[in-house]
Amino acid sequence: MAVAASLALNVNAQDQDHFGRRTADQVLAGMAGIATDVGIEIVDLAGFLDSVEASCKDQGQVIARTTEAARRIGPQNDAVNREVAVLGKEATDALGVVNRSIETLRESGEANRSVARWVQDAATRLGRAGTNLDRVRTSNSDISAIASQVNILAINAKIEAARAGDAGRGFAVVAEAINALSQKTARAAETIGDTIGALTEELQVLSRTAAGISGEAERVLARSEEADRSLSEIGTSVGAVSDATTRIEAATSEVRRAFEAILPQLAAISDSVSGVGKGVHTVRDRVHGMVDSSETLLQDIAALGGALEDAPFIAQVKADAATLSERLEQAVQTGEISEAQLFATDYRPIAGTNPPQVMAPFTALTDRLFPSVQEAALTRDPRIVFCAAVDRNGYLPTHNTRFSQPQGADPVWNTANSRNRRIFNDRVGLKSGRNREPFLLQVYRRDMGGGSFVLMKDVSAPIFVRGRHWGGLRLAYKV
Repeated sequence: MAVAASLALNVNAQDQDHFGRRTADQVLAGMAGIATDVGIEIVDLAGFLDSVEASCKDQGQVIARTTEAARRIGPQNDAVNREVAVLGKEATDALGVVNRSIETLRESGEANRSVARWVQDAATRLGRAGTNLDRVRTSNSDISAIASQVNILAINAKIEAARAGDAGRGFAVVAEAINALSQKTARAAETIGDTIGALTEELQVLSRTAAGISGEAERVLARSEEADRSLSEIGTSVGAVSDATTRIEAATSEVRRAFEAILPQLAAISDSVSGVGKGVHTVRDRVHGMVDSSETLLQDIAALGGALEDAPFIAQVKADAATLSERLEQAVQTGEISEAQLFATDYRPIAGTNPPQVMAPFTALTDRLFPSVQEAALTRDPRIVFCAAVDRNGYLPTHNTRFSQPQGADPVWNTANSRNRRIFNDRVGLKSGRNREPFLLQVYRRDMGGGSFVLMKDVSAPIFVRGRHWGGLRLAYKV
């Protein structure tokens, strides 16, 4: 403030020489405007640096997680490579087994085909044998018929020989021999017939069996051919698996080389981001110092009466803060609240709120005493955005009606519309709540949620109760 006063005196003494007809108040007003513009630019720059620093931290964390993931991927990739190598060997072994099985099955198939052809040929031969037996049966029947006729002739010859007496004895002997031969022939024909019958039955059984075996052989042959095709397909699939494992092994080796190359690069990027973050942090601290300096300069100019634009807001907030001080002091005097409760800092969280809201022992009291003063302040100038009191920790128990909406499911909406019951312990909020000077004028970016910020001025005045500093009344308006 001394620097600003000195400047004001020098300006007042020399304003005719250097500023023509401009008065010291006009010069101070100009300085206030310049200080405000500088403060706005610095605050905007500080906000940008805050965002950059936060981004650097986020990027550093992402890089750290990426690096850690890359380190984990290396062993996992090696494990995959080992498993693939085992699978490749098993696939190769399986391919050998399948190929041998295919060869064996093909040999078995060929044998089955040979058996099938032999069985079919045997069935044909049995058919021809049956035909021949039919012919033999027919011939044997003829022989039996002839033997029967010969037997009849022999009997007749014997009869005639007996009639002839002695003259027919020689013929009788011949007739007896013919008769014996015919009987033997008949018995032989009968035996042959029985044998042919039995043989025919056996041939029929053999024929039926051969036919069944032939059909079964054909089915076995068909199944063996199908199995041959299936095994061939399996062999093709196993071969493809073997080829794929070879390619996977090559790919995992390439992945290993890639990650071995990436890790140093990630380390370099991490160091770079860390270095940038440290640099940004240093610059940010310096810029925040410049913010404090610009606010001090603006504060001094305003104290000298140079901040003509801000003077009405300063006067208003000082008067309203005094009114709130009187109301709180009267509440303590009447016993409506104890002094200990009024200055308590045991904030109780409100369940299910996002952003978090809290209650204090004095919140119900401020809900009764503050709204009439705070709401009236909003009607005095269209540039005023809000008027609300905070305690020494930046806790804002009672806000304007428009910013005291019940919370919903959207945190971004809540951030902009449910600002009561919250602790604003940022730089501006804490300085407003802890300032003991007659007033404090700040320029800041108001967080509206969802990455949206609004540049504003914040003028505040302290609230005292029984000589103790309770907090401050904030009046924020658009620049």
